[in-house]
Amino acid sequence: MAKVLMKGNEAIGEAAIRAGCVHFFGYPITPQSEVPEYLAKRLPEVGGTFIQAESEVAASNMIYGAAGVGTKVLTTSSSPGISLMAEGLSYIAACELPVVLVNIMRSGPGLGGILPAQGDYLQATKGTGHGDFQLLVLAPSSVQEAVDLVILAFELAEKYLNPVMVIGDGMIGQMMEPVEFPPEGTGKPLNPGNWALTGCKGREKRIINSLYLDPIECNEINLKLKAKYDLMAKHEKRWEEYNTEKPYDLLVCGFGMMSRICKTAIDDLKEQGINIGLFRPITVNPFPYEACRKAINRTKRVLVLEMNMGQMLQDIKMAAEGSKPIDFFGTAGGVILSPDESIDKMMESLSKIPGAIKKSKSKKAIKKKPTKPTSKAKKPAKGKRTTGKKKTAKLKSSKAAKRKSR
Repeated sequence: MAKVLMKGNEAIGEAAIRAGCVHFFGYPITPQSEVPEYLAKRLPEVGGTFIQAESEVAASNMIYGAAGVGTKVLTTSSSPGISLMAEGLSYIAACELPVVLVNIMRSGPGLGGILPAQGDYLQATKGTGHGDFQLLVLAPSSVQEAVDLVILAFELAEKYLNPVMVIGDGMIGQMMEPVEFPPEGTGKPLNPGNWALTGCKGREKRIINSLYLDPIECNEINLKLKAKYDLMAKHEKRWEEYNTEKPYDLLVCGFGMMSRICKTAIDDLKEQGINIGLFRPITVNPFPYEACRKAINRTKRVLVLEMNMGQMLQDIKMAAEGSKPIDFFGTAGGVILSPDESIDKMMESLSKIPGAIKKSKSKKAIKKKPTKPTSKAKKPAKGKRTTGKKKTAKLKSSKAAKRKSR
């Protein structure tokens, strides 16, 4: 299929349909509201069901019921909305039901703001709700990858009978990029197997339940779930390494859109002869500790850049096991670190490594390339002084255009 230009939120909705999902229950909240808006129009065209719930609490129980009868189901929300779904997600995980949810993260805590952030990393990977349960969590860095990971999420939810979450910040939801989908139509429906509530005529009844008052029985359920999470950790870890083919003194770690900004900074520094590697987890739960540890072992220092106050940092420290010094810089509230600011942070970390920066290259020289004087340059008018502001602005806009084309 040819590529089409789509907004991230709309592409996520279409990806769910191509994965075979024809049921959506959710509630609008910025910056993910275009997902339900798109599906409200699109689902009836494929014989599906769209319901705008009265709240996120209601939506979490609707997806609970839909998954319980053996159908592929999706819900989407943003940070505070996911918090309201937490209780329902705990029930769903305990009952081993396959649902997919997408969190297009906004700034927080509390109501926060509607701008992009990555402050829900710990919520998604460590503490979505009460009890010993885990979500399988995927983190895209582009609209195309969001499409691919949403489709994968439905496959994994069915494979492990477990809720799967896709997390992206507001940029993923709001930006437009060319994307390619699987063929037209809807994907295969869910195989209800021997667990779904499809009517018990001719067979023994089935019960979907998460209440176990007998401590021995409840312990056995938790051991069963733990064995499944161990299986996911063994087979479903995904990651990306960037610019690690050659030796590197510094390893930068980032996820989602922040990793994309880091790539631009790394490319700019590479042009100046400075090689920096990047490690990006794609599955942030289970986290690819072994692969991250190997990347850390090949460097002298680690820098973690996030749009939060240091949440993935905890996993990077666990992977490093104290073997290398780790620097961190984070932003929050919707403040997005630019490629130039990322370069500054990378240079700060490199400056702490003896011999990593050649003496002939100062920090200022690395950031800005010298411009050659041209013979056609006009002389300044008599009596007027030039400040160079115009020329600097031109260089900046040229640099911005170059980044935009990437």
